[in-house]
Amino acid sequence: MDCYLIAASGWLDLGAWIAILQVAIGLGFVIFVHELGHFLVAKACGVKCEKFYLGFDIGGWKFCKFQWGETEYGIGVLPLGGYVKMLGQEDNPAKLREEMERARQKPAEDTSAEASEESDENTSENQPAVASASSAEATGDTASDMAGDEAEKPSQPASSSVTEAEQALYDPRSFLAQSVPKRMAIISAGVIMNVIFAFVMAVVAYSLGVQQVAATVGSVEPGMAAWQGNMKVGDRLVDVAGKPIEKFRDLQEAISLGDNLDEGVSITVERPGAEEPLTFVVKPKQDGLLPRIGISNSYVPVVAGKRLPFAAWPGSAAAQAKPAFERNDRIVKIDGKPLETYTQLHAYLATHPEKTLQFTVERPSAEKNGSPEELTIDVPPNPMHRLGLVMEMGTISAVQDESPAMAAGILPGDKIVQIDGELPGDPMTLPERLARQGGQTVVLTLERAGEKGPVDVEVPLRKADWYESSWVPGSPISVPSLGVAYRVLGRVNSTIDGFPAAKAGLQNGDEIVSAKILPPPADGEAGNEKAEEQPEQTELTLKFSDEERNWPFFINFLQNALPGTTVELTWRRQDEELSATLGLKDDPTWFNPDRGLILQSEYYTQRAANLGQAIQWGGEETLNATLLVYRFIRKLGSQVSPRALGGPISIFVVAKSAAEKSFADLLIFLTLLSANLAVINFLPIPLLDGGHMILLAWEGIRGKPADERIQLVLTYIGLAFILTLMFWVLGLDLGLISRQ
Repeated sequence: MDCYLIAASGWLDLGAWIAILQVAIGLGFVIFVHELGHFLVAKACGVKCEKFYLGFDIGGWKFCKFQWGETEYGIGVLPLGGYVKMLGQEDNPAKLREEMERARQKPAEDTSAEASEESDENTSENQPAVASASSAEATGDTASDMAGDEAEKPSQPASSSVTEAEQALYDPRSFLAQSVPKRMAIISAGVIMNVIFAFVMAVVAYSLGVQQVAATVGSVEPGMAAWQGNMKVGDRLVDVAGKPIEKFRDLQEAISLGDNLDEGVSITVERPGAEEPLTFVVKPKQDGLLPRIGISNSYVPVVAGKRLPFAAWPGSAAAQAKPAFERNDRIVKIDGKPLETYTQLHAYLATHPEKTLQFTVERPSAEKNGSPEELTIDVPPNPMHRLGLVMEMGTISAVQDESPAMAAGILPGDKIVQIDGELPGDPMTLPERLARQGGQTVVLTLERAGEKGPVDVEVPLRKADWYESSWVPGSPISVPSLGVAYRVLGRVNSTIDGFPAAKAGLQNGDEIVSAKILPPPADGEAGNEKAEEQPEQTELTLKFSDEERNWPFFINFLQNALPGTTVELTWRRQDEELSATLGLKDDPTWFNPDRGLILQSEYYTQRAANLGQAIQWGGEETLNATLLVYRFIRKLGSQVSPRALGGPISIFVVAKSAAEKSFADLLIFLTLLSANLAVINFLPIPLLDGGHMILLAWEGIRGKPADERIQLVLTYIGLAFILTLMFWVLGLDLGLISRQ
């Protein structure tokens, strides 16, 4: 039920296009609100606004424009933001001096009735068109926020300073002519509007009801911190780092952006069947994009509805079941035993992998006016897809707390060389083989560093009613009945007769270098599903080396491959590199506990009972979203990898996913995005609002603007930073820069 492949066929249905339209309007509105803040306060301060654009009209290119009063409104071709162009404000360093000069009035002796008439035409809201010396003085302003005491005038030497008399020559409706407090109000208005917008969206969302992912464990990654701490499927998290939680998102934030992670994070869970809550202290792994402990959210025993156009993964046992599963089927029994939770389903699948199972589902009946009717569905075993390679077993990488292995004194770094006097065999099938011996005692023979000879230990195997999948690249494989996780090397130990690897001529000792997974042609058919109902799968290439031990993940990935998928395998034999394209074959002796059903995630709806509660939750959501951005930036480069950043494509994809869940979920995403925009814009970076505020604060303290040359240098630095960041996130979005 953990599918690592992405389904994209939903882009073609009407619901997807409606979601795309909602996203486009929502993202545009976030930008519009920000610029509207600048615009309204600028107009209130008497500043002439020449342009109001969503998107950037690069090189004059735009989708549309129209003139209303003195302002040109339009939509630019580059949808990466928007802007308000005020008289006297110019962020482009190349045009900065030009704009400063344009903001100046004609000399007093040249002022004519014609000039006055032109000014009147460009004036709105009944504001004065012509400046006088006294009115310019009244602003309390100096020359410009972009020009210093040495700003050059055409009629004076470059070294001359701007005098009070010269201030009178600036257009009183220029941004530059406003007082420092007014300019600060104009600059900060966009950020303030974004925060207000975020709050309003959150209040509306909680009034409608927001789907929250429950903080319940659905799977545990072998060898990771949660696995080592002995967390289990079905554990419900109630407290993380001393803070009560209900949403899975709270756990993600606490782990990814938490403090003092090296000391460990305290997690308290409620476990089904346990009388008292259990507390673990786990140390997140911090060598990836974000710190993580290796768990995913849980599910409910209901077949997926919106997420995919089918109920079971194509080619799986569930897809071959008769009668066929349908979306939104609720599983109520398995082999006649009542079923209420995913944990119960997971346990039964784990303990009966080789057996045909009878599922009883409730399905709305058209003949009964939508009332549910029960029907039974027989699901055969799900054989593992493989190439027929038996790889060499590596050393133990982790030992689980309170496990038989820990009680027997098994240590990380040990290597299992014999089990009851026999070779361990295929390391990939060992977990299933030992699971059949649950409750028995086995003798493990280990190789241990520092020991001259092998070490024998007796281990009573536990009966494990759960299974664990290697669903992340680089993760080891685990043995639930034993409580160890070990690496699987990329070196071939043997091949299985009759399987593709043996036919391709692979031999003992060959070193696997890479595997490229090639999905079947999109115009063909897969299993019993029509091609247009298939998920769109792209090629995936995995590397294998001492540092990239990806074999367990590779085998797990193949279990969700569409029928007809092939693997282009490259291996090294002595000094020669060989390759072949291999198909997949089902192993009749090795079964996947996961039958291929696609289940719904465990959600609950958080809906406010009244307006007061909606305002309270909306305020908390807005505050959390704002602080989340600050925490993310603070950890960026140390705890959080720069490769975790996302650009406009990532934002659109996440927004579309939220819109497909519900309108309220889209509003919550817009809350986060609007808060994000507010924080980012207020960072002290030249060209951004925060950079302008720093310069204005400096001007207010000194009584005059910063030197023009300094501002030019800072502007170029800010421009370089923003362009670099833009290229970086676009590169990540487009796959030009690896996220690994």
